[in-house]
Formats: sequence, C-alpha cells, structure tokens
Amino acid sequence: MKSITNIHTKVKFYWPLFKSLQTGLLLLTGLAGFMGTRCPVSNWQTVLALTSSLFLAISGSTILNMWYDRDIDAAMERTRKRPLPSGQVSPREALRLGLLFATVGVVWAVTLDALYGLIVFSGLFFDVVIYTIWLKRRTPWSIIWGGVSGGMPALAGRALGTGQIEWVGVALALAVLFWIPTHIMTFSLRYREDYRQAGVPTFPAAYGERATRLIIAISSVLAALMVAAAAFGIGLTIGYLRLMAVLSVGLLLLAIRSSTTPSEKLNFGLFKYASLYMLSVMLLFIFV
Repeated sequence: MKSITNIHTKVKFYWPLFKSLQTGLLLLTGLAGFMGTRCPVSNWQTVLALTSSLFLAISGSTILNMWYDRDIDAAMERTRKRPLPSGQVSPREALRLGLLFATVGVVWAVTLDALYGLIVFSGLFFDVVIYTIWLKRRTPWSIIWGGVSGGMPALAGRALGTGQIEWVGVALALAVLFWIPTHIMTFSLRYREDYRQAGVPTFPAAYGERATRLIIAISSVLAALMVAAAAFGIGLTIGYLRLMAVLSVGLLLLAIRSSTTPSEKLNFGLFKYASLYMLSVMLLFIFV
C-alpha cells in the first residue's frame, strides 16, 4: 500500500513537467498531418508508433526546457510552484527523464522512417537548443524559432504519410508557426510583470503593447490563411470548410478587436480562443 502511495505521489510531482495541454495539442498537429494521407484503420500500427514517438520527443523537449528554465520559473509568481523550482523534483531527476524521453522518441522516429525522424529531431533541436538555451533570454524574436519547432510535429506527420516534404505539410507547419505569436504574445501581455521580474525579453516590453497587438492580429490572419491552404490541399469538403471558416472568422474578429479596443479580459479571451481554434482545426483534419 505504501509503495502505491509513493508511486502516486511521484506521478503527481512529475506530471506538470509534461505540460499535458501543450504536449497534447502539438501531438494532435502531428496526427492531423498524418491522417490526411493514410487510412488510420488500416494503418493503426503506424498511427500508434507516430503517437508514441511524438509524445516521447515532445515531452522530452518540454521537460528539458523546464529543467533549463528552472531559475526563470523560480523568479515568476505564476510558475514558482512548478515541480523544479518548488523542489518537488530534483534537477538531476528532471534532466535524466527529459534526456530519456527525448532520446527514445527520436530513435523510435528514425527507425520508423528516416525523414520523419529527421524532422522530429529538428523540432527538438530548435526548441531546446535554439529557442530555449540560445535565444529565449536574449531576444523576444526567439518565439519565431519556438514557432518553427512547434510546426515540426505537423510537418513530420505529413512527411510520414506521404514520404516527402510537400506544400501541404509546409502549410500546416506555417499555420502553427503563425498561430504561436497569437498564443504566446497574448500570454506575455497578461503576465508582463512576471516576465520583467525574470528578465525574459518580450514583445510588449521591447516594442510596446500597441505594436504587439498589431503583430497578434497579423499573425492570426496568416495562421487562418495557412489553415485554409492546408484544408484545400487535404481536400476537405464544403461542409468542413464552412465550419473552419467560422472558426477562423472568430479568431480574426477577436484579434482585430483586441488590437483596436484592448482590454485584459479581451486579451485573455483571445488567448483561450486561439488554443481552442487550433485544437478544433486539428480535430477537423484528423476526423475528416
């Protein structure tokens, strides 16, 4: 009984390291890229391998990021209770777990398909090395490289299904890339003081709130355009396209209104809707 309780406690401490909502959304983008190219029923083994390898690689990348950023998390009110800054998980434990998950995920991906594995590795490299270690503490433009890594699961899934990198996969990756500024910048507007205390450069601090909201609106338009291009390339029927258009219009209206009549409530609403938008779009791609 005591051992079961200890395991439960360990899982409770480790679970936040995975950032389950973020990991789950990125995993869905990879499945969305693949599902439009193959029948999931007749290729269930590949779907299972894709899901497992991507989950491990994305989770490993996330844990390594949290291991490296534990000092930043400790300085921010919003994140200081996370497992690493609170001392619930030791840095050594987190590093080992992150390296294990990342290594197994990438190796599994490479054995599944060389091109797929290369893209998965590239996403992990851009996220951990380029974005987190090199640029995050130096420039607000680091989110562009974070966006590149965020688009890799969708590109990887599409490449696994088609055997090549083609324009639909690139459109899916760009949709995620352009969606990420909407997601991250609205967040940095809400928690601007936290980021200032931690010394993390953000667009609101570097260029002002007005310019940041304008960038959010522009990136939302570009994300919607890339989603439309990918939907056309995949061959969605008119009914699905209409539903996707409604979702995209909602995102654009919120982004424009947030830019013209800004408020904390509207900004956080846009942050929530942007996540719901990407989730809904990817589910449409998966179940089309």
